[in-house]
Amino acid sequence: MDIRSLSAVQNYGAARPATQPDPEGGAGAQLKTAFQDFAATMQHGENTAMAAMTGDADPHALVQALAQTELAVETAITVRNKVVEAYQEILRMPV
Repeated sequence: MDIRSLSAVQNYGAARPATQPDPEGGAGAQLKTAFQDFAATMQHGENTAMAAMTGDADPHALVQALAQTELAVETAITVRNKVVEAYQEILRMPV
């Protein structure tokens, strides 16, 4: 085992500072993709529901689209609740 690879100073110097944006997009790009997927799922559910009301879609497609929409909304609500809990926990921290 090479002792130079364990040097904290070298690792710290090689690390990207947290204040600089990630050039590959990183978490921001993943979050944007997740929001776009959520919006697409909601739009697909609405389109399928409207098509079912006019008789253009079969009931099985409607049930499937509504189940996917319900799952997406429940996931978004869970994420929102976790973010609010984390924010409240930060507010409770002593300064």
